[in-house]
Amino acid sequence: MVQTSSLKSVLPAVNKEWTLFLDRDGVINVEKPMDYVRNWEEFQFNPGVLEALRLFAQQFGRILVVTNQRGIGKGYMTEQDLHDIHDKMQEKIQKHGGRIDKIYYAPELDDDGPRRKPNPTMGLEAMKDFPDIDASKSFMIGNTFSDMEFGRNIGAQTIFLPTTRTEPPMPHPLVDFLFPDLLEAAKSFQLTSTQ
Repeated sequence: MVQTSSLKSVLPAVNKEWTLFLDRDGVINVEKPMDYVRNWEEFQFNPGVLEALRLFAQQFGRILVVTNQRGIGKGYMTEQDLHDIHDKMQEKIQKHGGRIDKIYYAPELDDDGPRRKPNPTMGLEAMKDFPDIDASKSFMIGNTFSDMEFGRNIGAQTIFLPTTRTEPPMPHPLVDFLFPDLLEAAKSFQLTSTQ
């Protein structure tokens, strides 16, 4: 049974001053085990994600995707392939009333590549692109501890989704909140922010 919260008992009420960072594979779309989503034909939204992104668009001032895409570094796909996937993904999200303000990706092959999560580079780039981002009013939602560590490294609160990995024992030093999927997280934010 997935817990809905951990170290903190209640999600904070958010408004347009808040920023949401999202991982992609396993959070927005179905993650391919031991492989990469190489083209749009292989891309599949996780259940409830389009509704979740519609709710988030009403709640957050900025919605940003930060994603490791080593498939480029391995030569399985090109950066243009990735842009094609993201263009179609954003088009579908917008048709359902959601939005993503910008997508940041790390194509490096090396685990220690400076852009790859958990390094904070993509988050710092976002803060440079959008100077109104306040790290203390930010969330990072992901499905790996690398995502959670990235969140810690940029000063954001963290939400873990056990969509592809085992639910961590709670409390956990890297995880502030735990939800079964993106839609449940979005509904909880909506409930908190309208009380």
